[in-house]
Amino acid sequence: MGVDLGGTNFTVGLGEANGRILAEAKQPTASHEGPDAVLERIAATIDHLVAGEGRPLAAVGIGVPGLADAAMGVTRFLPNLLTQWRDVPVSAILSARLNCSVHLLNDARAATLGESMFGHGREARTMIFFTLGTGVGGGVVIEGQLRLGRLGAAGEMGHICVQTDGPWCGCGSRGCLETFVSGPALTAEGVRLLLSGNAPRLHELCGGNPARVSCEKLGEAARAGDAGAQAALERAGSFLGQAAAAAVQTLHPDLIVLGGGVAVLDDLLIAPMRRTLLQRVRMFPAEDIRILRSQLGERAGVYGGLAAAIRGGILPVLENSL
Repeated sequence: MGVDLGGTNFTVGLGEANGRILAEAKQPTASHEGPDAVLERIAATIDHLVAGEGRPLAAVGIGVPGLADAAMGVTRFLPNLLTQWRDVPVSAILSARLNCSVHLLNDARAATLGESMFGHGREARTMIFFTLGTGVGGGVVIEGQLRLGRLGAAGEMGHICVQTDGPWCGCGSRGCLETFVSGPALTAEGVRLLLSGNAPRLHELCGGNPARVSCEKLGEAARAGDAGAQAALERAGSFLGQAAAAAVQTLHPDLIVLGGGVAVLDDLLIAPMRRTLLQRVRMFPAEDIRILRSQLGERAGVYGGLAAAIRGGILPVLENSL
């Protein structure tokens, strides 16, 4: 079973070890009810799917939106959930409730593992994954193994600094990639362009209403020839290229994958991203590094949870050894 826990909803997917998902369900998280109530709702949803399949449940993998101790199965800090889920023994609670092993990962690292096992990463030994959404996260796979680090936080691609005196980030630093290419950052730039009169096509698409601006609308305007929208996404792609260059010079991956909701703009982001990457990486040839949109799309989180369930037994080993 794979579980993708979000601040608004959670999605549960029942699958097999080959990655075939048999059944899925989505429920409201309702985090205001507290961790115990949320975990019970997840367990009840899992029970329902398992009952419909008629086979016993072998393992559960769950991706959570924040810092998680994969070795201990404990959430440390989930900023978008009420109470922030500090030191909640998620694995122990669900394992006792479901009578199977439960493996915990940060959601971006889970999506990375899912892409590695079931997406484009199947053809790559070393992969960098960017999750572009409300925030920017990511993960790295090195020689076929997910890199977690001591705290499970390795691969925080969104907090690579791309502008030393840039905007303050929610992490407490400045100029992080997240402040330029997250969904809220791009939407805010779209609003600025609309109100300043520098994006006429975007203005038309939104009826002049800044509340209707979104990443999707910004992309639609850019594809329709809006110079302001095009420049905004060119700049965002360049910042992605800067962050990718830093990671590439450290890891020299076979593949870079863009996931998350903002990845729907891949046709507008990848070209400037690649140009900047090639400008910044000069010590070795980087032309053959592929940059692709996630093959798993919006289901990457569920596939990631499924992958964590399948590979769960080795996650503590990776945590301590890499």
